[in-house]
Amino acid sequence: MTDNQKAPGSGSILVVGGGISGLTTTLEAAEVGYEVFLVEKNPYLGGRVAQLNQYFPKLCPPTCGLEINFRRIKDNPNIKTFTLAEVEKVDGVPGNYDVTVRLNPRYVNENCTCCGECAAACETEIVNDFNFGIDRHKGAYLPFEMAFPARYVISPQIIGTEDATRCKDACKYGAVDLEMKAKTVTVNVGAIVWATGWEPYDAGKIDNLGFGRYPNIITNMMMERLAAPNGPTQGKILRPSDDKEPQSIAFVQCAGSRDENHLPYCSYICCMASLKQATYIRERNPEAQIYIFYIDLRAPGYRYERFYKKIKEDDKIHFIKGKVAEVSEDPTTQNITVVAENAVTGEKIKQAVEMVVLATGMQPTAAQAKPPADLKFTEDGFIVNDFARGGMFAAGCANKPADVVSSNQNATGMALKAIQTLVRK
Repeated sequence: MTDNQKAPGSGSILVVGGGISGLTTTLEAAEVGYEVFLVEKNPYLGGRVAQLNQYFPKLCPPTCGLEINFRRIKDNPNIKTFTLAEVEKVDGVPGNYDVTVRLNPRYVNENCTCCGECAAACETEIVNDFNFGIDRHKGAYLPFEMAFPARYVISPQIIGTEDATRCKDACKYGAVDLEMKAKTVTVNVGAIVWATGWEPYDAGKIDNLGFGRYPNIITNMMMERLAAPNGPTQGKILRPSDDKEPQSIAFVQCAGSRDENHLPYCSYICCMASLKQATYIRERNPEAQIYIFYIDLRAPGYRYERFYKKIKEDDKIHFIKGKVAEVSEDPTTQNITVVAENAVTGEKIKQAVEMVVLATGMQPTAAQAKPPADLKFTEDGFIVNDFARGGMFAAGCANKPADVVSSNQNATGMALKAIQTLVRK
């Protein structure tokens, strides 16, 4: 070993983003002996996977994969986790970065036992971002039942109000600390992995598809929350206008994807997500009619192709090859009519349904908020990996659209790349 080569285990790694890619990167590096700092902007780890009802390939609930990962993190002394945290500044070169991290106040300390007394005392309700605004929750809340860290959050929206005082007075353990302030910490690391993930594309920007105008048009991630047992309807798929179980549902594929006015690329997993969600409906309402409007259907790999073939055998699931041009609402029933041209027959189709699900695409989080570091980006905001330079890498959907399996595989590779930065000459 030469003088300028670091021994394995002597360096530290920063992972930015606590979704499935960030968790995998963190654990892969920490479990072979490296110190890892994990930074997550939300008050919980788990990212988008935590919001799903089920995920491929086994159609597992999020608890299936997240619970073991949370346990591994909790038990590993090599991992230091910062939630409600954001990277403010990155200085340095590969092998030696100084990173400034802002820690935002949670207003709840480590004394929290998750007893829920603060939420019971709180009277204010705020929009539930975890459920994509479908419902509201208290100003004192646990993000979801198996949130990690297992600790309540006091929303900044109620700080300075009587409600905040009620929360503090209700806590028997001295866990509510209304005097918490934001602070910064600086960590020195040899490599950084950006696992900043993705955001659902804003369906309100797609004028012809009616999201935001008609209540019975929802997005695919909203559907995941409706179907989830811990969601706003306890797993019942109900249309928003009247809480009725829809007897007919249309899925509109490529809602914003493969469109030069929105996201010009394919978001990889949207087709399979809609097919998966069709199974949610079939399980709950075997008589419902399902219509899937698509440009092309993408089933990448043998398992997905097999799943697609199985769905095609269902005589209540109808596939229409055609791009949806417009939607309209019947003001009396609030049913939705979907208009498209069948690309096979040339026939203009008008299909009335009780609810519409838009398969909105993946937009990298970095497209809206670029990390404060010397990184390269595509025109669409994905982080480009510069392996020749090393030091900083993008994992999972920060680099390209991907499913959970692909994200995990990629994250393992990026953990190795980060380690190579620490030990190379």
